[in-house]
Order: sequence, then C-alpha cells, then structure tokens
Amino acid sequence: MRPSQLRRDTWWSKLLRIVSAGAIFCVLSAAVGRTEDAPQGAIAPMWRELFKRMPLPPAPADNDTRPEKITLGAKLFADNRLSGNGQRSCASCHLPERAFTDGRRRAQGLSGAPLLRNTPSLFNLAWSRFFFWDGRAASLEEQVQGPILAVTEMGGHWPVILQRLGRDAEMVSEFHRVFPGEPAISEASVVKAIACYVRSLVSPRTRFDAWVDGTQDALDIREQRGFALFVGKAGCVLCHVGWRFTDDRLHDIGLPGKDPGQGATAGGTRGLAAFKTPGLRELSRTAPYMHDGSLPSLAAVLTHYAGGFLRRPSLSTNMNQRLRLSPEERADLIAFLATLSAEADRRQPVVKTKPTDQH
Repeated sequence: MRPSQLRRDTWWSKLLRIVSAGAIFCVLSAAVGRTEDAPQGAIAPMWRELFKRMPLPPAPADNDTRPEKITLGAKLFADNRLSGNGQRSCASCHLPERAFTDGRRRAQGLSGAPLLRNTPSLFNLAWSRFFFWDGRAASLEEQVQGPILAVTEMGGHWPVILQRLGRDAEMVSEFHRVFPGEPAISEASVVKAIACYVRSLVSPRTRFDAWVDGTQDALDIREQRGFALFVGKAGCVLCHVGWRFTDDRLHDIGLPGKDPGQGATAGGTRGLAAFKTPGLRELSRTAPYMHDGSLPSLAAVLTHYAGGFLRRPSLSTNMNQRLRLSPEERADLIAFLATLSAEADRRQPVVKTKPTDQH
C-alpha cells in the first residue's frame, strides 16, 4: 500500500468501528432492520455517521490552500498555452457543467481519436489517496502533470509552457503575488496552483445530505427504499461508502475488455484488471459510466451488477454474484442515486405512508 493510502481513511475507520470485514453482510442486514425500525423518514444513526459530509482535509505541507492560489489555478486550468498546439486545456475535457467530465464514452485525444478511458469527474479529489483510473499517481500534484505532458492528451512541453506564460506580464505579476520570493514562473508553481484549484472542487449539497443531517422528509419513500437497497441487499455500500461514495480502492468488477488497469502499473498485480471506485456524487451529470464509458445509463449499470458481469478469478470479493433485482428495486435504486446530484433535486410530493418494501 502506498503511504498516501494511509492518510485520512476516515470513512474506513468508521466502518471498522461498526463491523469487522468478515461479518459485514450480517451487519448490513441488521442495519437495514434498524433503518426500518427508525421513525418514519429517519436515517439510522450508524448510516448518518458513515455518510455525513467531512470538512475539507488539510492541504500538503508544501502546497497550502489560499484563495489567490485557487484563482490562479482556475485560470491555468482553462489556459490553452499549457498544451503543445496551444489549442487545448484541462477544461477541454473536464467541463464544469458536466461535473468536470466531458459526456463522451472515452476522452478525445489530441489527434481527435478516442483515448483508452473515460474522463473521470474531478469533484472531491481533495480526499482521495491516489489518482487516475488505475491509481498510478499518489498525489494531485503528480496527477496534474500526467495529462499536460501526455502526447495523446495535451502534448505539452515545460520549456515551451513556461516561455509562453513568461511573456504574459499580467500572469507573471499574478505568480509573484501567489508565490512570493520565487524569481520566475516554474513547473512546480504551475502544478501547485492547478492542484490547489482541483482540491477546491467539492460537490454541492443535495437532499441526501439534508436527510443525513436530520430532515426526515428530505427523501420520499421510494428514495428511502432505494437507500435501503443500496446499503442492504444490493451491497453497493461495500465499495461506494462514505459521503463521497467511494472506498478509494481498486477492484475488478467483471467488465469485458483488454485494458490491464492497475495490473500494468508499478506495484500493481499482473493480470488484475482493477480500476478505482468512482465517487457517485453528481452522477446524473457524469454518464456514460465505468472506466471505459461502456455503460450509457444507470439502468445499464444495475444490469451489469445484477448478473451482467464476467465471472473470473480476479473478480472483486465485494461483488454479489447472486444479486438479482426486480424492476421495482431497480427503479427505487435509481431514484435514490438521483438524490446524490444537486441538479436532480426536483422534489416530488413526499409519500407519507410507511415504507413496506425495505430490502
């Protein structure tokens, strides 16, 4: 395990306080029972603890977070001068209106051809322990450099980038304000500013957060049934855990394809096509789904997990190979998942009858 994987593992420590790994399914079942026994519309205390939003974690010692650095990073994030041909920026693929994804099945390369993987969202990466779908970067600073230098993505060259930025008197002045004492714009200062900006990207609060905080009618009965499925029968919480809905680990979930994932990275297990668990916040804006963008909708995602995956020795033990979902259960799960996106918070009248189909 990388040293960075040991930092701020708050959600996991919470879960371990609740249950040992070997008994997790038993506790999940018991917890769902507690949810059913709770007052109408209430969330059980253990889930409120596990899904409560966390404060922004501290920044690295060598890259403090300041408003002026975030502002500079945002400008650089959208600056085409960081690319080799001067026509592409980080924002070309990470669009704010799409929760910093691009809506494509696979990211578009510099040549116009599709790349190997889907563009991931940038929300809530301040809490992450490693980066990229295959987990090969141990920090945001390391991750930022990857796309800038990749010949298929931005094709940038640091001497050219620094020369271009250095000819911009206003940009030079801003760098001096943000990084006082440094004689000139540098590779390190550009990377730090962009990483600082990305750390500031936090998904908005939604009705689910209001429910966790105690507003009992924030979710309707159908959405509450979906949550009970999520933490119970469907077992989604085994990987999509904590307020960001990710365990920050890598799993083989049985998708077809030849992408080796973590198996091709330094320190990875050869032959293990494992990929990072994505967070589920704002997922209504991040379709298509999976590392390869192969599943176009949440309905397709549920079909995959309910028996549509490939069975192989490397399959994650978190996968429930016997899971089957009825049409009503699928609809309830999708209704719950919609509550994790702020734009999907178009309230329907809350059903005031007690749930009768908890799972």
